[in-house]
Amino acid sequence: MSIQLKRHANRYGRTVSQLRIATFNLLHGQPLAEDGAPLPCPPDPGEPLGEAIAALDADVLAIQEVDRYQERSGLVDQAAVAAKAMGAADWRFAAALHGRPAPLAGWLADPSVTGLQVYGPGEADTGTDLPSYGTALLTRLPVRHWRARRFAPAPFGLPLRVAGRRGLTPVPDEPRVALAAVLEGGNGPFTVVATHLSFVPGWNMAQLAAIRRWIADLPQPCLVLGDFNLIGAVPRTVLGGAAALDRDRVRDVRAARRARAAVPGPRRRRVREPRPRLHGWYDLAKTPTYPSHRPTVQFDHVLAMGVPRTAVGPASAPRAAVSDHRPLIVQVSL
Repeated sequence: MSIQLKRHANRYGRTVSQLRIATFNLLHGQPLAEDGAPLPCPPDPGEPLGEAIAALDADVLAIQEVDRYQERSGLVDQAAVAAKAMGAADWRFAAALHGRPAPLAGWLADPSVTGLQVYGPGEADTGTDLPSYGTALLTRLPVRHWRARRFAPAPFGLPLRVAGRRGLTPVPDEPRVALAAVLEGGNGPFTVVATHLSFVPGWNMAQLAAIRRWIADLPQPCLVLGDFNLIGAVPRTVLGGAAALDRDRVRDVRAARRARAAVPGPRRRRVREPRPRLHGWYDLAKTPTYPSHRPTVQFDHVLAMGVPRTAVGPASAPRAAVSDHRPLIVQVSL
């Protein structure tokens, strides 16, 4: 389905081509003190989360570690709360798993639910007896197409730091999901992917490479957002880099040179042709996001391909009242 979109100002006064793109690992909406210690769940469990999401003023938002009807977060549909808070026109929540958290054991999966389950505005107030956990993608823009994928967990876990516990806690890996949407921007369609990758080294890189292949047929520009559990240049390197993505273009240029050299006739003076300009994935923001009370590393990323660097505005990672991650926000003209 093709949706026609006119350039207009949204209710926040920006034209739709000037977008605030954000990603936020929610830690299931857990409120934290100034020193990062967990706080009790408030009487209205959705209120701190809603306020944190509204403060982002995001046009496109990827959220991870999202609860749906979990007792620990007050039986709230957190994706729906976030969608209302940001004024989303459409959204999807992909359940990485159905079940309940179990201390030190990861999750107690619900055997009655198999396969990937995706919820949206049409499923509001359904499945209240099937608590789940996963990733969501929310947008104020019209959506042409949705796509979702689930990844199996790594066969082993790792000792990790867990909010509220001292030292390292053995944590098993869990299933992961990715959500992709083709959105209508002021300059035409573009693709956004939301994901939360495994914390197991190597396993997360394989998942990111699989996402690159999975969205290869979707329109550019393309943005991939989320908590990758990867730092530095690793994510953009895994996504392929410029040379790998333009391999076909380089091959075509070399083939043309060989064809000209094979044409009989007087030897022509060789003219040095400019090398093809390569356009690969790059980071739109480089700033620490974890831990929220004293960020030192960046696990949360916004990567892009096909977005001119001149179209990228300032980025920020403000402190929020919930989560051990800071949200990452970047302004992009699309």
